[in-house]
Amino acid sequence: MIMAEEITGGCQCGAVRYRVETELDNPHLCHCRMCQKAAGNYFMPLAGAAREAVMVTRGDPGWFHSSDIVRRGFCRDCGTPLFFDPVDSGHMLVTLGSLDDPSRYKPVSEDSVESRVPFVAEWTGVRQKVSENDFTGEELKAIRDSNHQHPDHDTDDWPPA
Repeated sequence: MIMAEEITGGCQCGAVRYRVETELDNPHLCHCRMCQKAAGNYFMPLAGAAREAVMVTRGDPGWFHSSDIVRRGFCRDCGTPLFFDPVDSGHMLVTLGSLDDPSRYKPVSEDSVESRVPFVAEWTGVRQKVSENDFTGEELKAIRDSNHQHPDHDTDDWPPA
């Protein structure tokens, strides 16, 4: 596919850069608690492409398995979240804010709206998706049972034994 404009992005400090060699699909805002924590924000804007179309062109991102079925790529130097990678999928997502031109992709849906914080308004004109409608019960259970993120409260020890 020939694109009019190259799709590139990277982290805040420039240590990690990437290129996507096809148009991104399903630009959306994810409100799930894992994305909130990974972004340090109320939601994470994401869009995806076939895994082989997403290429790191500079540096080596760090990876954190937020669950056994998803890992998240970030810059080890500045902490910028860059990738959402379902490990058993041929699809990989990039964070829209890390694109060189984030205005290129307007979100078409809000996902995991059951976790949207109450003072963030619904985006009008986009689909409102609930996790239970987008994931199978088995996928939701796999995420819940293998959640590797810190709980939303202080703990004496981490990680748990």
